[in-house]
Amino acid sequence: MNKDSSKIWEEACKQLKGILSGDIYDRWIAVIQCLDINGRTMRLAVANDFYKDWLEENYFPMIRKAVMVVSGEEMDITLEVDSSAFDSNKEEQPEPEPQPSLSIPNPFEKKKTNHNLNPNYTFDSYVVGSANQFAHAASMAAANSPSRTYNPLFIYGGVGLGKTHLMQAIGNHIISKKPRAKVCYITCETFTNEYIEALQNNNVSNFRKKYRKIDMLMIDDIQFLDGKQRLQEEFFHTFNTLFESHKQIVLTSDRTPSEMAGLAPRLISRFEWGLVTELGKPDVETRTAILRKKAELLNLNINHELLDYLAQRVSSNVRSLEGALIRVATFMSLTNQQVDIQKVEELLHDLLDKESAAAISVDLIQRTVAEHFDLRPQDLTGKKRSKDIAWPRQIAMHLSRTMTSQSYPVIGEQFCRNHATILYAHDQVSEKSKDNRNLQQTLSILKDKVNKNAAKALV
Repeated sequence: MNKDSSKIWEEACKQLKGILSGDIYDRWIAVIQCLDINGRTMRLAVANDFYKDWLEENYFPMIRKAVMVVSGEEMDITLEVDSSAFDSNKEEQPEPEPQPSLSIPNPFEKKKTNHNLNPNYTFDSYVVGSANQFAHAASMAAANSPSRTYNPLFIYGGVGLGKTHLMQAIGNHIISKKPRAKVCYITCETFTNEYIEALQNNNVSNFRKKYRKIDMLMIDDIQFLDGKQRLQEEFFHTFNTLFESHKQIVLTSDRTPSEMAGLAPRLISRFEWGLVTELGKPDVETRTAILRKKAELLNLNINHELLDYLAQRVSSNVRSLEGALIRVATFMSLTNQQVDIQKVEELLHDLLDKESAAAISVDLIQRTVAEHFDLRPQDLTGKKRSKDIAWPRQIAMHLSRTMTSQSYPVIGEQFCRNHATILYAHDQVSEKSKDNRNLQQTLSILKDKVNKNAAKALV
């Protein structure tokens, strides 16, 4: 690594050290090696997949921002696993705390059981709202009475809604009550890779012992079993062994068991033996509470008006919400500047644009156009062809094509028309708007109304 590369990373680390607590910095940032910088690309490395996954999920936006402040430009930063970089730099590399292992400890060794749990994922740090209240209650029940209430506990929901947090909170609760409990948390991807490695090394028997002699098995993103027949067979027997031994099983997924088309019926049946519970999108009150708790935990001095604004504008998932808060807090810390709503919009323009775009649908456009022309939404999808309906209908079709990512056939279905009709309407409105200033103004007004309605829908 050249001197300039080393200098940029060193300065970025100083910035991060000033933002993060000493324990967090030593655990997650000091363990990163900068391999090189080539132009505007920086390659960073960590020793294992656990570091990589956790950093990408929790600290990557902060790292990227610190590097941008130091280098003066936005860089393309990659994070890779390269254990050799650490073997050759052992004297320079800060010694991290021993990381959790998924292996089952020797029963004759008198040492604390290792696990792969994030200590910050607890029930105390989890904000409960109407969308997650039942899943939270079920998780608490499973944590207090493992294998005697809901077994298995199957939690499903969209990306970034808190499934991993809730699952690991169960494990952390059990560890706090029974420190010697054998709790195993693993992602389905890692489980798959370990099984493939065991097959390659003719070591399947050890793989089975590892996962069938534990007190609790938690597998994240179990939907990745979908379509993997041999792995499903292996997991089926592991599931049965643990269940018959009265050991708790907790699974998370982005869909219900019955929605996994490539999952064997007998596995679907077993996943539904206990309790299947959904995590929904948090409402604005819950999002506000999440931001306030997160700001409190991170000792961030951000006024409630800004937190309320973020809660209203970012609604897709909790991960994006917390990422937005971290980005604002990082800017404030690195620049020693206070921010207002206008500045927040500048800092988060990409995220906010993405949130607004996600809320714009053909249905929303139809309702907005119908209201503007004093029509009913069903007039735009009906069969009437009078000019006072046909023209607004074509405008709605045009806006649906330009303001959403939907294809012509999909838009056609929502207007009860074929794709050729949508294409014709789009071309007609586009052509007429070139020379018609009144039409240009009407389209501009309608786009503003659609965006405003989309923003309201996010709240």
